[in-house]
Amino acid sequence: MLKSKVAVQVISPGILPDDAIMLGDAYLRQWKIPQGQPVTLKFGALRQYVKVVPVERFDGMRIGQSLARKMGLLASTSLRIRYRSESATLSLGPLIGVLISRDDPEQRDRPFGSITMFCKELVDACAAQGAHVYFFTPEHLKGNHNVIEGWVYAEGWRKIPVPSPDVVNNRLTSRKLENRPNVQQYIHEVKVQYKSAVFNEKFLDKAEVFEALAKDPSLVRYLPESHVLRSFPMLKNMCNKYHTVFLKPVRGSLGKGIIRITRHDSDSYSAQYATVGGTRRQHFSSMLKLYGAISGKMKTVRYQIQQGLQLIDIVGRPVDFRALVQKNETGKWVLTSIVARTAGSHHFVSNLARGGTLSTVREAVGKSNLTGANSHDAPGKLQRAALDIAQGIDTFIPAHFGELGIDLALDTHGRVWLLEVNSKPSKNDNTPLQDGKIRPSVRNMIRYARHLAEF
Repeated sequence: MLKSKVAVQVISPGILPDDAIMLGDAYLRQWKIPQGQPVTLKFGALRQYVKVVPVERFDGMRIGQSLARKMGLLASTSLRIRYRSESATLSLGPLIGVLISRDDPEQRDRPFGSITMFCKELVDACAAQGAHVYFFTPEHLKGNHNVIEGWVYAEGWRKIPVPSPDVVNNRLTSRKLENRPNVQQYIHEVKVQYKSAVFNEKFLDKAEVFEALAKDPSLVRYLPESHVLRSFPMLKNMCNKYHTVFLKPVRGSLGKGIIRITRHDSDSYSAQYATVGGTRRQHFSSMLKLYGAISGKMKTVRYQIQQGLQLIDIVGRPVDFRALVQKNETGKWVLTSIVARTAGSHHFVSNLARGGTLSTVREAVGKSNLTGANSHDAPGKLQRAALDIAQGIDTFIPAHFGELGIDLALDTHGRVWLLEVNSKPSKNDNTPLQDGKIRPSVRNMIRYARHLAEF
């Protein structure tokens, strides 16, 4: 049985016409590909009639330079191959398009800024698995989406026309960009017209996630009490019910804008604000004065008010956990990684941007104030919770996700709580990038893209 990954050689002009390709004769026999009569060559949105010329004792494919240019291939490569006799279609792929926020053509070595190394890592992972990847921004989405100007890597980054892809990974990092009409039109069009799969197609709001997961009784145990903060009575009710509550921007990320409110014995309140430099504190002699300070912010930011939890800590520094879950080559959710994040000494949020530090789950739990069987069971409970929550997102939110960053916490009784779900997880939050090294998270993304494109 021949492998589905085939070496595709781009040969000099004049040897092969545009409407012919050469293929090892064993492939023609195995898949009963007809000789001498046209079949449809498919590569992403590209469709071209070609005649297949058999080559004895050869297990690769040869295509001419003109056809390679139409495919967006600048050099010989390896791709997956599939033949469907009912439609006489010979497919190569998968062709993966990664939608990113911005590029800088002036910076030839780092056209994508801080994510350039991650993009090169995707290129290397595709080469290993027989896929082809390119990168494009909302600025590239003009007119006909059959062909897009995208960035490919061939001994350096170059921008060339490439067919619309089989699979789009939406890595846009701002809602403003994602909601642009040309982006929404493109996502709709490629799904309908080219049957492309688009995953991580939208941002998630905190309130949307909690409302969706609350529909499943088995997931409610992970959910701290949460509401969209709309009124003074709601703030008063939550502060009376819980000693500490958190206000989190519904559309926030990286710990930005989080406010921790603590009730004191004298019925006074303190608010702690997460800032880059540390925690800023403010005291209020009454609930009404506290609400007066917050209500101004509520005019521009929607807040979710959430039950405060007695989380485990390491010498007073709160600990939480970031799980990266991804769909694998069969489309099933798996845990790729989980790390503990310990808050910096002057912060109550654990983000690395705020001085937090990373460690393994066992290391953090071992140093924390969690003891006994609760400490031993913690890694397994966190893993189960992450997979349960990912499945719940799939079931109750009508959008396609292939990877999720799930922030979890443990209280001092060993109970797991959900803090947040991020549909655009950072690639720098679990393991440091090393030149030439392909992380499991990147390999898994390619495997899932192959599953979606049926390669």
